[in-house]
Amino acid sequence: MFDLIIACLIGVLIGTITGLIPGIHVNTVGAFVFASSAFLLTIYSPEILCVFLISLAIAHALLEFIPSIFLGVPEEGTVLSILPGHQLLLQGRGKEAVRLAAIGGFGAIIVTALLLPIFIMILPKIYGPIKPYIWILLVIIVIFMFIRLSNDKKSFLWSVTLFMLSGIMGYIMFSVPISSNVSLLCIFTGLFGVSTLLYSLQQKSFVPTQNRFHNFKINGGILRGIFAGGIAGTILGFLPGLGPAQGSLIAQEISGGGDTENNNESFLVAVSGVNTSDALFSLVMIFLIGNPRSGIAVYINNIVENFDFAHLIFFVFTALTAVSIALFLCLKLGDKVSESIERINYEKLTRFVIVFMSVLVVVFSILYNANLLFMSIVYMTAITLGLLPHYLGVNKSNLMGVLIVPAIVIYYNMF
Repeated sequence: MFDLIIACLIGVLIGTITGLIPGIHVNTVGAFVFASSAFLLTIYSPEILCVFLISLAIAHALLEFIPSIFLGVPEEGTVLSILPGHQLLLQGRGKEAVRLAAIGGFGAIIVTALLLPIFIMILPKIYGPIKPYIWILLVIIVIFMFIRLSNDKKSFLWSVTLFMLSGIMGYIMFSVPISSNVSLLCIFTGLFGVSTLLYSLQQKSFVPTQNRFHNFKINGGILRGIFAGGIAGTILGFLPGLGPAQGSLIAQEISGGGDTENNNESFLVAVSGVNTSDALFSLVMIFLIGNPRSGIAVYINNIVENFDFAHLIFFVFTALTAVSIALFLCLKLGDKVSESIERINYEKLTRFVIVFMSVLVVVFSILYNANLLFMSIVYMTAITLGLLPHYLGVNKSNLMGVLIVPAIVIYYNMF
């Protein structure tokens, strides 16, 4: 038992570090552990390795919102949190933004765990019949997104155009023999990270004095966001082809995010909930349909020989323990960053982050033997596309076509 507790603590610690450092994906650490599993299993039990990996994934999913909120550096699951997170930051409510993300991630896992008996009874029965029609569900989600996020005919046409352009980019990137790790890093850094920071520089944005005290209160909107995040996260596990970003769009509709300040708060809660509940439910899907839904889940599925109900309950308990510890760390570290960021020259910090992320794209391209010229062209194109929504006045969520279009094509071909 003591070994399992230590494994959980170490996993949360490593997940915290990877979550706070932009560009480091949780699957990178997971891949290293899995590659070393033949040796590690001679020393540790499979359960200890799995506890470490689960704790790592949960902590990373929660802590990665801190750089997303304060620096505008996104990953797949946090891209849509940038706008509401930055709005709160520029209002001096950085501490509140961190608390919204923290409670969203924590609450969504509780929701997922409580609804687990219902999922066990229903999902295995309907998964097979619905799988051939996943592409239709994706199309419906996209059409609804256009209607929901467009104010008039002009914004509707621009939304469709940006969605298709980003979708073509995504389809090309996933069709070339380049690792998805470096592809996603390049795409998301350009579309949502560097482009947002460049626009912020042009607008002469600065971080105002952050309120030392937060005005965080749990209300109906927050509870709706927690529920939306938990439900959307389970939908990701049920519908292959959807990732955290697409799940965030679903959560946006359930939570009613995007129209008012209160809805933006609810949306930030929901996006965080999607991230953490997806990390848990991807494990649940191993037991329900034998289909791991994330890199970490794939590693665990290969480490555990017979994934049974006892393993499921044990891993759910591990996730609940890990998210409780990660919640504490997220609040403490978020407060520290909030208190110190106003003393930093935000313009210089923004320029540094832009350079740092650009260097990461180059370094990862070299490490994964990707054509540097090709990656540079993709990166610059992604930045250009990422700037357009700011000037056109349309929702940046439309750029998620970069993932949704390839998914639609893949599942249409399967049908």
